[in-house]
Amino acid sequence: MKRKYLILKIALGLVCFSCSKKIELAPYDSLASTTAFITPEKCLLVLNGVYDAAHSGVHDPLNGSANTVRGYPFGAAAIAQEEMRGEDMVNVATFYATTYQNLITPLTPNNVNMWKELYALINKANIAIAGFSGAGTSGVLTSTVANDYVAQCLFLRAMAHHELLLHFARPYADNNGASLGVPYRDFAIESQASVELAKTKPRESVADCYTKILADLDFAETNLSLGTAGNGVSTYYATKAAAIALKMRIKLHKGDWPGVITDGNKLIPAAINPQSWTTVVSPIGGWQLTNAADGPFTDNASKESIFSIKHDALDNASTNATLARMFTPSVTGAGRGLCSISPILWNMPEFTCTDKRRTLLFTNGNDNTNNPNKFTTKYKDAANQSDWVPYIRYAEVLLMQAEAEARNNAGISQRAIDLLNTVRNRALLLPLVDTYTLLSFATKNTLINAILKERRIELSAEGKRWGDIHRLALDPVFGTAGVPDKMVNGFNNLSAFVCSGPIPATGVAAIPYNDYRFLWPIPQQERTTNPIVAQNPGY
Repeated sequence: MKRKYLILKIALGLVCFSCSKKIELAPYDSLASTTAFITPEKCLLVLNGVYDAAHSGVHDPLNGSANTVRGYPFGAAAIAQEEMRGEDMVNVATFYATTYQNLITPLTPNNVNMWKELYALINKANIAIAGFSGAGTSGVLTSTVANDYVAQCLFLRAMAHHELLLHFARPYADNNGASLGVPYRDFAIESQASVELAKTKPRESVADCYTKILADLDFAETNLSLGTAGNGVSTYYATKAAAIALKMRIKLHKGDWPGVITDGNKLIPAAINPQSWTTVVSPIGGWQLTNAADGPFTDNASKESIFSIKHDALDNASTNATLARMFTPSVTGAGRGLCSISPILWNMPEFTCTDKRRTLLFTNGNDNTNNPNKFTTKYKDAANQSDWVPYIRYAEVLLMQAEAEARNNAGISQRAIDLLNTVRNRALLLPLVDTYTLLSFATKNTLINAILKERRIELSAEGKRWGDIHRLALDPVFGTAGVPDKMVNGFNNLSAFVCSGPIPATGVAAIPYNDYRFLWPIPQQERTTNPIVAQNPGY
C-alpha cells in the first residue's frame, strides 16, 4: 500500500472532544463521513489519515495566532518532552526549562497541545472505526480487511490513551489503579449531540482505562495481519506483533509479570542463544535484533523495528517535528541541538567503557549556542527529515520479557539473564568475556537493576525514560520516588563525561512523587468546556 499524506478531517465537530469550534463538513482537502467509506481506495485514504494524525498534530500558542505542524502526539516534540522529564538527557535550549523543571500550568501550550492532539487522534480513529465497520457490512470492504482496518485504529487509540495516562494520571501502582485516569473516548464525536454526550463523561479510573486499552489491543491482536519483519508497510502499519508488544508494555506498567511473559512468549522463541543474537527470531513476523547496535537507525524498516511512526519532509516538515532536528547538534547545519546526553547516563557503571554504543550511537558536538556537548546519533537525517519514530523495537520486547521473568521468579532467573544478554551482548566488544552469568548477580534484585539500567542505555533518546519513571515511582525497591534530580539546563562540560566516573553536581532538584508537579494539569480549556473533568490536585 502506498502511503498517502492526507490528514483525516471527517465531519469533525471538535478538534478534541472538549473543544467547541466546528469544522466545515467537507473542506476541499478532506473526506466527509458520508462519502469517505464508499470505495476501498477512499477507505485506505481514511486509514492513512488516522496514521498521519499520530505525528502531524498542530501546535497552537493558544491565542489563535498560529497552527504549525509540531511533532505531536508521537513526533519529535513529543519524544523530546518524554526525555526532558527524565534525568538521562539535558535541556540545552532555555525554552524547554518549562518541561525540564516541571513548570507546567493549565495554560502551557506544549501541554495543552499534547492533550488536544492525542484526543484528536482518538476521535479520528473512532470515526474511522465506525466507517470501516459499515464498509465491511455493506461489502465495500471484505470482512477481513474491514476488521484489519478497525484493529489498526484500535491500536492507535490504545497508544493515545496510554500516552495520556503517562502524563495526566498516577501510575497503576498507586492504589492498584483506583486513582483518576482520563476520559476514555470510545465513540466518535462528529455532531453537537455527541459533543453534549462527551460532556457527561468524567475521568475514569486508571484501572478502567487499562482494562479498555487491553480490550482494544486484544481485538487488534486477533484481527491484525502478521506482517513481515524488514518490510516498510509492516513497520508503519500496525501488525499482530505490534499489538502483542504494546500489550506487553501495558502489562509491564500494571506490574502484571505473568501477563507480560504470556504475551512475550508469542514473540520470543523458547530456546535463545545470547551469543548469537540475530538467531533469536520472533515466531510471529520474523522480527529480530539487527547484528549491530546502530542497525535499527540506519534503516527505518529494519527487522528490529516492530512499529514506527513514518516521517518525511512532505507531511512533517517542521523544526520541531522531526527527531534529527531536535537531537542532532547544530554543528551539522540542519540540526538544532536542543537535547543532549547527560553524564548521569554516560557515567553509569553498567554502561561499560568498551560498549560499542558509545561510538556507534553518540558523538561530541555543539549545541545551539556553540557549546560542546554529547548528543545521540540515532537519528541521521536532519536535512531531509526522514527518520521514523521507533515506537516499539524487538530490543524492548526482549528487555520487557527479561524484567518480567526476573520479577516473577523466586530466585535468579537464567532466562532473564539470557534475554538481557541477548540485547547487551551485541554492543559489547568482547561478548564472550563480558557477558552476564549467574555469578554476576548476588540476588534477583541486582539482576532486575541491571535490566532497568540496560533499558536506559539501549532505549535512550527514544522517549521511553518518562514511562519508566512513571511506572516505577512507587516501586519499593527500584522506585524513582518522583522525578529524579538532573543536570542544570544547558549543561555543556565535556570533561564531566567519564566512563564509570563521578556524577557532577546536578543543579535541578528532584520532584517528590507526592508533589503535584509529578503530573501535568488538565488543560484549562478542557475544564472550561467540560467542568465534569476533574483537575489534578495542586493546579
